[in-house]
Amino acid sequence: MAYAGSQPIYILGGSSQRTRGRDARRSNVLAARAVAGAVRTTLGPKGMDKMLVDSSDNVVVTNDGVTILSEMDIEHPGAGMIVEVAETQEEETGDGTTTAVVLAGELLSRAEDLLDSGVHPTIVANGYRFAAAEARAFLESMAVVVDDEESIREVARTAMTGKAAESAREQLADLVVRAVSAVREGDTIDLDDVSVETAVGGSVDDSVLVEGVVLDKERAREGMPRRVEDARVLLADVPLEVRETEVSAELNVTSPDQLEQFLQREETELRGLVDAIVDAGANVVLCRKGIDDLVQHYLTREGVLAVRRVKSSDMRALARATGARRISDFEDFSAEDLGHAGVVEEREVGDETLLFVEECADPRSVSLLLRGGTEHVVDEIERAVEDAMGVVRVTLLDGKVLPGGGAPEIALADALREFADGVEGREQLAVVAFADALEVVPRTLAENAGIDPIDSLVALRARHDAGETAAGLDAYSGEVSDMFELHVVEPLRVKEQAIDGAAEAVELVLRIDDVIAAGPLGGDGGDGGDEDFDV
Repeated sequence: MAYAGSQPIYILGGSSQRTRGRDARRSNVLAARAVAGAVRTTLGPKGMDKMLVDSSDNVVVTNDGVTILSEMDIEHPGAGMIVEVAETQEEETGDGTTTAVVLAGELLSRAEDLLDSGVHPTIVANGYRFAAAEARAFLESMAVVVDDEESIREVARTAMTGKAAESAREQLADLVVRAVSAVREGDTIDLDDVSVETAVGGSVDDSVLVEGVVLDKERAREGMPRRVEDARVLLADVPLEVRETEVSAELNVTSPDQLEQFLQREETELRGLVDAIVDAGANVVLCRKGIDDLVQHYLTREGVLAVRRVKSSDMRALARATGARRISDFEDFSAEDLGHAGVVEEREVGDETLLFVEECADPRSVSLLLRGGTEHVVDEIERAVEDAMGVVRVTLLDGKVLPGGGAPEIALADALREFADGVEGREQLAVVAFADALEVVPRTLAENAGIDPIDSLVALRARHDAGETAAGLDAYSGEVSDMFELHVVEPLRVKEQAIDGAAEAVELVLRIDDVIAAGPLGGDGGDGGDEDFDV
């Protein structure tokens, strides 16, 4: 509402809500801190799991931060900003989502104390920005360069610690490193080239790496061969059916002879399609769309294994694994378009029927087949392996790691307190608050492990004051130990992204001093709006 003289002018509709100033900021801060609190107990090797149940009674059991937050029904826009921190962390690095969210929550808590003391939000945001920039520079100087395969496996094992895959992390870490290394092309690693398939039954130890592609598909017809050696693979992006006319047409049949001629012509066309496939030397046909029953019959008679309705993503993986060219028009089709695989075989794995395309000469796409006793176990193992693939990828690309166990946070907190002495104005208070907030990571690790957090922080600070920058908390023994000696390491990029993402999201939240919740479209005021926010 505004005023023209003494006359009020109503700008917002009657159904709109508006929260301003301190109340708006406090609402966003509380919502964001609530999100951070929801995942805090999952942090670290002794973190607890969450059971998420949706309206259809589907159950997800996990301690993966981004999974928990994405499954939660979060409506508050301030809380949604913190969820975006976790999603970005997952996309960029594959791990560290819980750390990023917990750090964001603690930064907001420390900021709220400063705001209550009369420090302006802009000053707090500026101070946090200074601290984040200094943190990045310090972490770069603290990082250790690695280039051997064993160090990469240590990164993968650390990422899977505390998750369902921990019991088999040695084997899974080896599989992950081999898979990610196999699809590396210079300075590029596309994790889409690593397909992950799951099968319930057996144990985690039965998981394998397939140098090729595993499809959740079976033969188009029972009479087709189950196993084809020295496979020459055709990838068809078009249906193996009678071609439809490009324009709408109507066919009038006036006699049985005309119908017979029409059917004969159709059969001849389909037979010619199969002959072209067989003459080119293909003995395995993988089609993204449908395969006519008559074509299936002819292919079966020719001893060709055919699969229909293959996903586009799987077709891409098959092309990279076998070297085949995806066919969209059979008019210019030739033997040169075929790919090659040592074996293509349909197998029963647990309760699943899967098609294995393996023993490829130079596969640029590979598959991980994960096993587990129950569906929930398999799903959680899949999430752990995907996190491990993410950290292995960034480690292979960057070649830099940091010690785990809260060691970087303690070292960084000490460095930022020293840096704060040279910062002028009230921004110094924000830099110190940033340093204090970083200690939430080792403190939470201790709490989740059932260890006294105060004693742990005191011991960590003492070791770091003595120059032991790799000293971190061993959650299993409760002792402060050298994390490199315990092989607990994390990629540099994971920490950098967590700190940058948390700082940027907090700065955005702190700068909000007005929240306007628009009414539903067509409400009381004006022309409404396109969005309906809950505050």
